[in-house]
Amino acid sequence: MKAILPILTVLLTATTAAFAADTEITLTGEGKCMKCALKKADKCQNVLEVKKDDKITLYKLVGDVSTKFHGELCGENKKITVTGKVEKKGETPEFAVSKIELAK
Repeated sequence: MKAILPILTVLLTATTAAFAADTEITLTGEGKCMKCALKKADKCQNVLEVKKDDKITLYKLVGDVSTKFHGELCGENKKITVTGKVEKKGETPEFAVSKIELAK
């Protein structure tokens, strides 16, 4: 039984992570252009900077909804609210955006 417990824990953790990736969440933070505001890219790319406690997480906003919103953020940082799914890829997690708007 003791040998099975670690295996079950790993399976439960993997299953929970898989379901979490399919769940849409809503985040609010500072919307910026990765190229113009942060100087971290060769081409324009929307990003969301979320501050929680002393930690800052930067999400790369991807998809057509984000691309259409880029005019709002390129050249001026704005507080925004985004809804979508987080997909961890590379150094900066990608956030597949289904809805984006200026925060109230």
